[in-house]
Amino acid sequence: MTAILDDPKTVGELVAWARRSLDAAGTENVAQEAWWLLAAALEMEHHVLASRMEQPVSVEQLGRAKTLVSRRLAREPLQYILGTQEFCGLDFGVNASVLIPRPETELLVHAVLKEGGPAAGATVVDVGTGSGCIAVTLATILEGIRILAVDCSADALETAKSNAIKHGVGEKIEWLKGDLLDPLRDRNFIGTVDVIVSNPPYIAEGEWDQLQPEVRKFEPRLALVAGQKGTEFHERLFRDGKEFLAPEGLLVMEMGQGQLPLVQQAAGQVGGYTGLQTVKDEAGIERVMIARRAGSVSRHG
Repeated sequence: MTAILDDPKTVGELVAWARRSLDAAGTENVAQEAWWLLAAALEMEHHVLASRMEQPVSVEQLGRAKTLVSRRLAREPLQYILGTQEFCGLDFGVNASVLIPRPETELLVHAVLKEGGPAAGATVVDVGTGSGCIAVTLATILEGIRILAVDCSADALETAKSNAIKHGVGEKIEWLKGDLLDPLRDRNFIGTVDVIVSNPPYIAEGEWDQLQPEVRKFEPRLALVAGQKGTEFHERLFRDGKEFLAPEGLLVMEMGQGQLPLVQQAAGQVGGYTGLQTVKDEAGIERVMIARRAGSVSRHG
């Protein structure tokens, strides 16, 4: 961390110090990040901070500021330091147990809502819910549908539940702990699910070392790395999705750059899906796969 020879005495001096420290560490968006970190450290709104540049800084405030800036200099993601990330216009609490929601993942929500969204009485399953950003967002928009959120991490589910409560939809979502669709197996969901939506792990093992330190050192590896190819979870979702999706049911999955051929190949090998569509993100990358369950499925229970 950059040494402070003379501790900043005012808010303005503290802002200047934070910017210099972040800049020396090669941080992007230096001015904005300094602003966010100091607003949190000084427990002020951004617009209030801007009007208090001459205000003296207390020992406690300086200590908090040093702590937060130090964490960022260690490459901890800003979202974990501040404990929040915006997604589809909602604020989500985030911590090291969950992946930080990305703008690209909002495309999954848009894909599910396309055509007016699932009809009343529909069942939607969010696989690998993490922070709950997909399930909670859908629950704030859709009425009269059953939403199940699955994750293999108990800590992630606790984070997701708190986000659901924060947005007033805690009672609208069922939380299931387990691996992908396994928790549905003994609950009479065979052939009855209308939408399966997932942002699965899709980083290949060999790509891990090339990831930014913010991702590699701090975000949960379990939520990022899929296996040797990077599309192992997509293959499993195609395979298991056939068992649970109702006829015409949708499977909506996020995928990584350049993975479309492998994901299409997986769909073809598993069979049972029609009308494969993709959605590009703002960078023009094929980011979302939408597949529709074909044929008739025998229902049990």
